[in-house]
Amino acid sequence: MKSWEQRERAQVTLSKEIGYVKKPHGHRLRVALAFPNTYWVGMSNLGFQTIYRLFNAEDDIVCERFFLPPKQELAELSAAKTPLVTLESQTPVSDFDIIAFSVSFEWDYVNVLTLLRLAGIPSYATERSPRHPLIVIGGAVTFVNPEPLALFADVIAAGEGEVLVPGLRRAVSAATSRDNLLELLAVERGFYIPSLYDPQYAADGTLAGYTVRAGVTAPLPVRKAALKVTDAVDPPATSIFTPDTEFGSRFLVEVVRGCANLCRFCWAGYNYLPVRAFPADRILQLAREARTHASRVGLVSIALCDHPDIERILANLLEMGYAISPASLRLDDLTQSIVQVLKESGERTITIAPETGSDRLRRVINKTVTNDEILDRADLIFANGIENLKLYYMIGLPTETDEDLVAIRDLTLQIRERMMKYAKAKGQVGRIIGSVNPLIPKPGTAYQWIPMEDPNVVDRKIKRLRSLTADIDNVYFNIKSERHSYFQALLSLGDRRVAPVIAIAEQNGQNWRAAVAEAGIDGDFYVYRDRSKDAALPWDIIDGGMKRPFFEAEYAKSLREEWTLPPKRAQENIKLLPVIQ
Repeated sequence: MKSWEQRERAQVTLSKEIGYVKKPHGHRLRVALAFPNTYWVGMSNLGFQTIYRLFNAEDDIVCERFFLPPKQELAELSAAKTPLVTLESQTPVSDFDIIAFSVSFEWDYVNVLTLLRLAGIPSYATERSPRHPLIVIGGAVTFVNPEPLALFADVIAAGEGEVLVPGLRRAVSAATSRDNLLELLAVERGFYIPSLYDPQYAADGTLAGYTVRAGVTAPLPVRKAALKVTDAVDPPATSIFTPDTEFGSRFLVEVVRGCANLCRFCWAGYNYLPVRAFPADRILQLAREARTHASRVGLVSIALCDHPDIERILANLLEMGYAISPASLRLDDLTQSIVQVLKESGERTITIAPETGSDRLRRVINKTVTNDEILDRADLIFANGIENLKLYYMIGLPTETDEDLVAIRDLTLQIRERMMKYAKAKGQVGRIIGSVNPLIPKPGTAYQWIPMEDPNVVDRKIKRLRSLTADIDNVYFNIKSERHSYFQALLSLGDRRVAPVIAIAEQNGQNWRAAVAEAGIDGDFYVYRDRSKDAALPWDIIDGGMKRPFFEAEYAKSLREEWTLPPKRAQENIKLLPVIQ
């Protein structure tokens, strides 16, 4: 592919956008912001759009975007060795002062290296010199466990962008050299400089801990950057509208950050604490301003109904003429008025997450609802005219038995009965879609020490569940395979020693099995090993706010089948206490 073709494609892309920022480069810090997946996916990512807005809100920073090219274009660029350019000014990526990656998914780790290769920049930090752009890697996955990407990064940005961007700007403004910049960033909250730390390993290969290199001032661990309150900041919201995205020209806005329910498997629930609601008036103002560009609004949150003004927000969005699509709704907060507003806005499908079909197993994972409540909410949903229901389930949970698999089938059948009761009266039957994933024990959760379940056991459970749920009219189950989860777990739970696997997978077309073998890595060591006796875990380098004794206590309660009720739930559901005991 010729340079002029790349520039022409960028200009065509920009011609379809509303809201992008273009600034002169002179005398400004130049940041090339990368999403390591396609434009189609990246421009639907609210975190990516938010970082773009935050950078460009600073007058002395110019931020431009680039993405993983589509397959054919990627092959042409690789063959021609044409320098990768940004969208806004079609400037070579390698000319920028900083390349910042926003990484949301483990599967995109290889794409980070692909983009560096296309930009003509060495993958490993040790192979780069001060003439190369500073490589900063941030995003949701990196402040949970940054170590698999640590050797590729000059800087890991661990935490929330509203705090990180000002910290980066302060350090850059004061720095006298590249080394001095790294030293200044090291003392800013949320910036982890991998080159300043050395991991120590025990004789059995487990991680013994980290040390700060001699003569260096750097915190150990690195404290995650987080907003204390949200009153003074704009909620993350779509600032660039384009039809060429996964969600079309939908207006996305974050309503509330964090979740008080603390499901024991959920890294996001723990890592986005405390619960912080964005100002309702500002959410609605941004929605009004976006209305000329969007007819649909997507409400982004882990726990939508933790916002104290959620019913007012929904009612006002409906008055503006928006079709409203919430993220997965928490069952214990679904109300008649909320479901009615969603129906009136044109929503036909609601997503809920029972996680399992068994009350017992829900107490194990701290999912603080019962089957009776789930069926009550299903009745509410279908009674108000919602036609379809999507259900999220998990298998491979601690203490799970065959009875729990049967319970998934039975609960789904009971939900189907509620659907059919209302569908027959209307003469139109919707559908129930069950999405099932094997548990991957995530860093920074109560299950961070446990191994993934044996693959043969998981395969048997998958086959069993498929047989249980086959041939149920209007019910469709999508069950994710264990083999896919294995390599995701390796990337999620690994330390710096898995970096060569990522580098090899980037070269061999993402043949992960071959990459593990060639790198000489024992994948089972990371995925199927109990870590409860390890002196340290790879992600201990980041202090996410929750301490080891808390997670240990939660795991013990999990095995005792005890809930840890959030304050709101504890006050409103005293009637549930005999169930817990």
